[in-house]
Amino acid sequence: MKKTFKKIASQLHLWLGVSSGLVVFIVALTGSILVFEEELEPVIYPKFHVVEAPENHPALPLDNLRETVAARYPKQRITRITIEPEAGRTVIFSLVKGKKEKDVFSVAVNPYTGEITDTRRENESFFHIVLQLHRYLCLEDTGKAITGVSCVLFIVIMITGLVLWWPNRKQTKQRLTIKWGAKFKRLNWDLHAVFGFYILPFTFLIALTGLVWSYKWVNSMIFLTFDGKPQQKREAPANASTVNALSSGGNALAKITAETNRLLPHPGRIQFTLPESDSLSITISKVNENASIANVVDFLYFDQNDGHLLSKRLYDDETTGMKVRRLVFPIHTGSLWGLPTKILALIVALITATLPVTGVIIWVGRKFKKKKVRRDVTTSKAILEKSKAVV
Repeated sequence: MKKTFKKIASQLHLWLGVSSGLVVFIVALTGSILVFEEELEPVIYPKFHVVEAPENHPALPLDNLRETVAARYPKQRITRITIEPEAGRTVIFSLVKGKKEKDVFSVAVNPYTGEITDTRRENESFFHIVLQLHRYLCLEDTGKAITGVSCVLFIVIMITGLVLWWPNRKQTKQRLTIKWGAKFKRLNWDLHAVFGFYILPFTFLIALTGLVWSYKWVNSMIFLTFDGKPQQKREAPANASTVNALSSGGNALAKITAETNRLLPHPGRIQFTLPESDSLSITISKVNENASIANVVDFLYFDQNDGHLLSKRLYDDETTGMKVRRLVFPIHTGSLWGLPTKILALIVALITATLPVTGVIIWVGRKFKKKKVRRDVTTSKAILEKSKAVV
């Protein structure tokens, strides 16, 4: 019974691995690149992100920067404004033309001079392309379906791999250590089996959290499990005033920024989401960099006409389901506890990318060995028959 179970696990591990190996390799490799996206983005695009912060020179009001961008690109609508907490960073304006929310055009502005330092189309940026490859294989809905199925298969592969790895008393040391001085075949097996075992808990978590983006029902299960009801739809409340300060040259954005920093004094990225309709309020999100874990975000809603606060949606007041849902991204990316878990995620992702390669080498080696054995048997039989004929 035990042998039959292991044989079934072996066949599942082999053929599911062969069928999903290329996708797993691509997803793991691109995932390793995305781990340090936040740190590498300003390095790759310094002109877009970095400016010199002059001493004793305050930043210009955000309304002034917005007017500069609106005047330069009158046919496009500003949908988001991103302000980084560091002094030497640009303010990023995200624009769209009409209702094409996917075709985002970003404008970087020096907050001290009001100068536009750089522009780019987001779907052409390096990390956007890597993310599209990671989630969709750059094949949109078809790619999403493929990566989703491959993720499920990979979870089964990990479980069957653990079954095959599980040692008896005599094999324990061999299954836990890599024999670096061994021949290539043995070394390759060790790299696949031993490394695979050590990273399994982390890879399993990464794959499991990845299903949230692949399948809506997985996302829904989080809220049903922890809240006992489906996720509640969140919408920005309506404006209370009627005069549009944004279009009439007011200081609503500066007022909102000051009030946000007063209510949420902790350091963190601030993002303005400007609605398409003039009747809806502005949504402000601010990351709490002082929090013990990543992805702790508070939301405030301001009247876009006069800039007064309409409502709050603070992280501490969120449901358990929403707090668990917010953990999914930092667990998946390794950003949960900052640099230590990011380094761990990078190592895990790189090792995961090697598993399909070492697995295929094991498979090819076994096929070659079987063919060689068959040839040797055939040759031996032919020699035996000739010897009999001579006699």
